[in-house]
Amino acid sequence: MSTARCVWRTMLLLGLFTGLYAPITNNLSAQMLGLSEATIEDINAAFNSGTLTSERLVELYLARIQAYDQDGPRLNAVLWLNDQALETARILDEERRLSGPRSPLHGIPVALKDNIDTADMPTTAGSLLLAGSLPPDDAFIVERLRNAGAIVLAKLNMSELASGVTMSSVGGFIRNPHDTERSPAGSSGGTGAAIAAAFAQLGIGTDTGGSVRGPTTANGIAGLKPTHGLLSRDGIVPLALSFDMAGPMARHVYDVAAMLGVMTGIDPEDAATSKSADRFETNYTQFLDVSALGDARIGVARDVLGQDTEVDWILEASLEAMRAEGATVVDVYFPQWLLDIKGDWYTTIRWREFRAQIPEYLATIGPEYPKTLKEMVERSMEITSLTPEGGTPNPTRWSLLRQEEESGTLDDHEYIAMKNYGLPMVQSIVAGLMDAQNLDAIVYPTSPTRPSLVNGGGGGVSATNIANLTGFPDLIVPGGFTSDQLPVGISFLGRPFSEPRLFGLGYAFEQATKVRRDPKMTPPLLGEEIRR
Repeated sequence: MSTARCVWRTMLLLGLFTGLYAPITNNLSAQMLGLSEATIEDINAAFNSGTLTSERLVELYLARIQAYDQDGPRLNAVLWLNDQALETARILDEERRLSGPRSPLHGIPVALKDNIDTADMPTTAGSLLLAGSLPPDDAFIVERLRNAGAIVLAKLNMSELASGVTMSSVGGFIRNPHDTERSPAGSSGGTGAAIAAAFAQLGIGTDTGGSVRGPTTANGIAGLKPTHGLLSRDGIVPLALSFDMAGPMARHVYDVAAMLGVMTGIDPEDAATSKSADRFETNYTQFLDVSALGDARIGVARDVLGQDTEVDWILEASLEAMRAEGATVVDVYFPQWLLDIKGDWYTTIRWREFRAQIPEYLATIGPEYPKTLKEMVERSMEITSLTPEGGTPNPTRWSLLRQEEESGTLDDHEYIAMKNYGLPMVQSIVAGLMDAQNLDAIVYPTSPTRPSLVNGGGGGVSATNIANLTGFPDLIVPGGFTSDQLPVGISFLGRPFSEPRLFGLGYAFEQATKVRRDPKMTPPLLGEEIRR
């Protein structure tokens, strides 16, 4: 039986859900919102009016996890539940009553991808090779979230070690709440599915080549791959530090902006954050502007279209919506050589860095775990059947471990050339393209095709890793749905540390179109409305 299921049943036995659906107030004049519709701003209004408590909010989200992750469509997005979440909520409710909120995230539940360290819950990166691992402390961004009063509600399933198919050997395949035969995309697939299905208000994923943005678009939510260096990577299982970035994911652009500001800051343990000195903000909601598209120049990356007619149609409709808000839209084209080689340039760095950097993380956990990639390969070869705890072999990802082990070192000429010359070249090309047209952002369909099937098939060649090769920020906003009711997201790619401008553009687009919809497999439960 999973840890999540055991915790849930314990809660039921303790009677913690008595009166879950009882109304809190008879103030019928207040605005009623569905749980999935409510932003952090709405929830704080409900907290302030006394119609909602953090404890009840946690209960509502736990009820949805029970109904749709452990039962019903069984999305398999949640690996671990925090058995102290309700008690923490009660403490935070009392703190709010006595001294007020610490921040807009006070008492707000957040769910984390399982490669982000939490000292009180396992961090396995979805791998049986790290089963049961308890890190020595919280990741920097988790510490920031907790200090702001956020409640870590759950750890989420993911593509194992943040790469490969959308499953883990710890938790198995994850399913898309819009269509359980479809993939939620990876590697932050558990976060994408969980936030779309309203298992928490906020989610955190990580992005090395598109792993926040793929699940964001596939599940019909909003999300951000920040500028490289805007958020600390301390306490996050590395895939390739040249590209790795944690990213906020939520159902609403407002919530993505609110969450980002809590996590920024210079971290002495991560030198990359020094790039954000004097450039990070602690309140990105101030840049949300419904009129931001009025003076915007938007480039549309025509190169990545033509892979799915319906996705292309939604992009064209989105461009029309931007024009209607006053934006000037111009066609732009990436150099063909960049499109042809970007995948090889990416793996030249990604594979070698994982081989070199994963031992640094493994050194922080117990002696019973492997300490090198070579040891991980050796131990993976010993797991060829289902484990008594329900683990599943993951041959696709484990085969990739061998390729990573054989890829080379950070001293070889290919890596040095790519790191020192290749990446600056891509940065210069993309920045120059934006400068030449005086663009605020380049937009493109985050995924050029609709979500693929869980067991493979479908998918296309995406432009997402351009944002990783450059380190530039990329904000995703829901754009619409295909005829088979599958979501399509629109990316807003910007210059370094242009998150304030991207939030303005993305929020204006979101408010003009309002296309987000609840997934059909996870509809609202009775009595979960928020009375603002």
